[in-house]
Amino acid sequence: MQGRHREGSGQPRWLAPFVILTVFLLSALPLGRLAYTGLVSAANGKVWALLASPELANAMVNTLTTSFLGMLISLAIGGAFALLLTLCDIRAKTALSFLFMLPMMIPPQVTALAWIGMTGPSSTLLKAVGLAPPLGSSQPLYSIAGIALLLGVQHAPLVYLALRAGLLALPQEGIEAARLSGASSFQLLTQIVLPLSLPGFIAGAAIAFVSGVGNFGIPAILGIPASIFTLPTLIYSRFASFGTSTFGDIAILSGLIGVIAMLGLAIQDRAMRGRDYRLIGLSGKAATFRLRAWRPLAELGLWLALFVMLVAPLTALVASSLAPAYGVPLTLKTATLAAYEEILFRQSVTRTAFGNSLVLALTTAFGLLTVTSLTAYVLVRGRGRLRFLLSALVDIPYALPGVVISVSYVLLFAAPIPLLGVTLYGTLWIILLAYLSSFFAVSLKPMVSALTQLDPGLEEAARLSGAGFGRRMVDIILPLVGPAAGASVILVFLIACNELTVSALLWSAGTQTLGVVIYNLDDSGSFDLAAAMSVLVVLMVIGLMLLLELLGTRLPRGVVPWRN
Repeated sequence: MQGRHREGSGQPRWLAPFVILTVFLLSALPLGRLAYTGLVSAANGKVWALLASPELANAMVNTLTTSFLGMLISLAIGGAFALLLTLCDIRAKTALSFLFMLPMMIPPQVTALAWIGMTGPSSTLLKAVGLAPPLGSSQPLYSIAGIALLLGVQHAPLVYLALRAGLLALPQEGIEAARLSGASSFQLLTQIVLPLSLPGFIAGAAIAFVSGVGNFGIPAILGIPASIFTLPTLIYSRFASFGTSTFGDIAILSGLIGVIAMLGLAIQDRAMRGRDYRLIGLSGKAATFRLRAWRPLAELGLWLALFVMLVAPLTALVASSLAPAYGVPLTLKTATLAAYEEILFRQSVTRTAFGNSLVLALTTAFGLLTVTSLTAYVLVRGRGRLRFLLSALVDIPYALPGVVISVSYVLLFAAPIPLLGVTLYGTLWIILLAYLSSFFAVSLKPMVSALTQLDPGLEEAARLSGAGFGRRMVDIILPLVGPAAGASVILVFLIACNELTVSALLWSAGTQTLGVVIYNLDDSGSFDLAAAMSVLVVLMVIGLMLLLELLGTRLPRGVVPWRN
């Protein structure tokens, strides 16, 4: 027993080294390779020509502008939904929250296609109802404002989640005491609720800004046709026009994206200092504002917002998929399922993409479940500074934009692996490794949450009875964290199956994913086929979210993000 387990603990000796090695290979090694390439390029003097180029300056301005404006839109939309659904006596809160989370779960390129189908002179939906602008009118979304608007819609649920967590912790007693002192609802909101909620607003603003910086799908669909490049799309264009300095350039560009993302998080940390409010009294029960006569108006506003943000764009997407060609008015006579027949039965590339995405998503979800079960055990049951370091290394790839992760894996595996002579670039394996790195934190969070709530006395009693580590995991731990494990698998599968940003630079012929094919179909002018694939993806997303909703009552709090 001494040789197999650490003294005074039930952990086998191999567990911590295995977790450390896994985290090193998935996180530290690729990011270290990225940093090394950037430093070499800078040492050779190639960095100055890139930094001085007008192309980079424009991309930097576009990235900061769209991300900042998108952040403001996200704050307005997400803040309004969080305040109304958390603090007010709104009816159908669960349904409203579920629908509001959908834009975040839907891939950004699908969001862009849906909004394109809803606006502009070629909109099938607008033509069907006779509201289409005159032919020759410009598409308003092909602009900085259009990109910022969709970034705001896409990331508003992030603000909602960040703000709601703080609102749920407001003590009912403090609100009631202020009411008894004669404070009006407006005074309660402006003098108590909003000041105490400021950390949530700051956190939501930071994550919305960082997410906007790294978003590839929306700027690619809306920006590239109008020659509006952000840093992620500039990396994509540089990679497409491969040259002698490509690796150095994309390493430096990726480093800039990483620096902007980290600066955004650092500003958040700075703004949060001095605002760590400690609430005395019972919390966890949200303060309630009774809207009375204003309630129907508030509910109407929420449903109208969801109609504009979700229902109308998705309806336009369905209409575009049923039209015989993009821009043709949809009627009972012109409606056709030809686009669905084409992508499901005729085009081999779409069937390949479905297969690749399903295989990658399933392998990522279950592979990470195995790794994160052990990692969560080390983080929850372990001691010392190792836990903080491991947790930080797991979180960094998820905090960084996906394009940075993909570039790091391109640089790591562009050449054959030393000694083995095996090339991973151009295969599904490199996409799988990048997925494992990017979604490690997504899989880990539910497992850590579930293990934290388990009484360690159960495992300790089994250990004292002679049960080994494997037996305790199989008979005690895994059955008790089963619902969280199921949520982990579904969340990772949901995100990985629709991913575009990571795989955009890693795919090659035969390794296309759903996100890549949707983007390529739209780029080649087959909007109806791209719309049909997007509709199928949205149906899959809704189905998986409903499955998570069914599991929600058995999951630890916070695992299913839209549940109150």
